[in-house]
Amino acid sequence: MDDKPPEGGGGAGRVRWRRNGGVLRSGVARGGAGSTLARMAKTKVRCGVAGVGSLGQHHARIYAALPGAELAGIYETSDARAAEICAKHNCRRFATLEELGADCDAVSVVVPTDKHEQVALPLLAKGCHLLIEKPLCASLDEAERVLAAAQAKGCLVQVGHIEHFNPVMSFLEKEIDEPRYLTAERLAPYQPRGTEVGVVLDLMIHDIGIVLALVKSPIVKIDSVGVTVLSKSEDIANARIQFANGCVANLSASRMSTKKQREIRIFQGDAYLSLDFMNQKGHLVKKSDIVAYGLKIKIGLVKAGDLSAIPVKDIPIEKGEPLALELASFVESVGQRKQPKVGAALGKSALEVAIAITEQIRAAAK
Repeated sequence: MDDKPPEGGGGAGRVRWRRNGGVLRSGVARGGAGSTLARMAKTKVRCGVAGVGSLGQHHARIYAALPGAELAGIYETSDARAAEICAKHNCRRFATLEELGADCDAVSVVVPTDKHEQVALPLLAKGCHLLIEKPLCASLDEAERVLAAAQAKGCLVQVGHIEHFNPVMSFLEKEIDEPRYLTAERLAPYQPRGTEVGVVLDLMIHDIGIVLALVKSPIVKIDSVGVTVLSKSEDIANARIQFANGCVANLSASRMSTKKQREIRIFQGDAYLSLDFMNQKGHLVKKSDIVAYGLKIKIGLVKAGDLSAIPVKDIPIEKGEPLALELASFVESVGQRKQPKVGAALGKSALEVAIAITEQIRAAAK
């Protein structure tokens, strides 16, 4: 067990046991005797979902099937949608966020970004731990208020940067130790959902979080460009991020594409890696193999330009559903009182960078 206070939540919490309608449920308190891990393992974390639209429905589906979790219910403004999800998972529809928060230990906030603060604050007031879909909020001021509320209540906040739970990211975290240049491309067809914010906060923020986690160095310079096509804000964007350690990341995002694509390429001292987050596959070329290839050309064993002779190795990646892995990690963090993998610090840092990029793009458009 990690005895550190939850990141973004403060308070060295212990599991508490509350009697709620005759049902014993667990949560994280800021004091008291607490319970053993064995006792925690026998009690499921009561989970809820605020917003069961296109993405939120999958949060409900996974909580309903996840060992260690119990889907207590949902909060949803659409009567038809609420009836559909409740019937599918045999759960309750709560009339208010306050009622949902009072009956749950942990809640996923899966509503439009500009509503994150509005939904999160009543839940935090009831002592709920939150998984807030990315980005954390639409503005830094909103994020600060949400995190301050979490701190005051001793609640943890996990931010839904789902790619951090993609098996591709698990591979990168093990293999990348000195990235020198990264390029990421994230493309998607246009759809109205998510256009309450620009493409940087909608899509690019995924890759911002990935790059921050891999590079682990302060940013010294950002240069950004963007184009508005159908939305009120940018639909296509590119950002060049320079880090203090000399690493450079070039990020591109578009929601005006005819195809979906989520790829990253990384160059470091000993290798080049190309990975596909969407299809969970990739390949790498080791520097030592490139050197050997050059020597073979020099002595005539390989013809210059014969790229088939370059030893490109497929990367073995065990595929998995990132959202299921993300929610399982969240439930574990709540149950074991430990910091989430993607906590408030990374969520806020990614938001700060995304907003800086957005502001550059808007300033250039004036």
